[in-house]
Amino acid sequence: MSTPNPAARVPLRGAVDLAAVAAAREAQAKAEERLAQQGGAPTSSALVLDVDEAGFQEVVDLSFRVPVVIDFWATWCEPCKALSPILERLALQDAGRWVLVKVDVDANPRIGQAFQVQSIPAIFAIVKGQPVPLFQGALPEPEVRQYLDELMRVAEANGVTGRIDPEGAVEGDAETVLDDEPVGDPRFDAAYDAIENGDWDAAEAAYQAVLSQTPADVDAKAGLAQVALLRRTEGADPETALAAAEAAPDSLEAQALAADLELLTGRVDESFDRIIALVRRTSGDERAAARDHLLGLFLLVGDDPRVTRARAALASALF
Repeated sequence: MSTPNPAARVPLRGAVDLAAVAAAREAQAKAEERLAQQGGAPTSSALVLDVDEAGFQEVVDLSFRVPVVIDFWATWCEPCKALSPILERLALQDAGRWVLVKVDVDANPRIGQAFQVQSIPAIFAIVKGQPVPLFQGALPEPEVRQYLDELMRVAEANGVTGRIDPEGAVEGDAETVLDDEPVGDPRFDAAYDAIENGDWDAAEAAYQAVLSQTPADVDAKAGLAQVALLRRTEGADPETALAAAEAAPDSLEAQALAADLELLTGRVDESFDRIIALVRRTSGDERAAARDHLLGLFLLVGDDPRVTRARAALASALF
């Protein structure tokens, strides 16, 4: 998928299979109406919604028109009380460029489990039906804004440029208007379709075709990295992989697979730290291979403070 976000240079498939894209596309025209009917009443406007398990599919459908930001919270969570108002305020300020969805993890545990939420507050996004891990913990507003701005760039690169009309979306109003359906970059259509079909060979070929015309295309390179990650993790069980990594701390194969799965499920720092620790413990060809694997993960995550910190830690581990 064309360029990525704070947590993945391309929206990653495999961490959570949220919906069949074909079915979601068919439902796009009715997404907002169904969200109003089944997904819970808006808290302050149609830009800030409380959603439960029954209405979550409508959130996925809506993500084909505008980015959806998910705030996982609970009533007992003190940091959530600091972060949630920031997110709500920014959602209203951005006037329909994205929608904030609030999910109470106590009332809707299966949604939290699907995203493998380990602690709250945890903030994810959905773009074109694909999960996009953003950050965990209560961050100050300027940092939250940076993540949201990057998410908007990711969404635009993937052709998600609709807007909800906040003027016609007062509390309880079911008539929220969306802009015309955006058109994505047609150069990547074949790759997108192949990824949705799980055809990694065809996806690689499609991205390589783009690179043959524009060898420096960052989006195509990131797409190839995504396909490689999906191929490596296909059929892998996260619990089994993490247990194997714990049992074999010096195994590049075990640690690399565990790091891949951690990245897919939004545990970006843990993924990076795992491979950096392996770099510290190894030498020679194995160290070089571990470094190269980590550089590939950096490509997926892109321009993100976590990459900056991890690059500094990697340099320290190497030298």
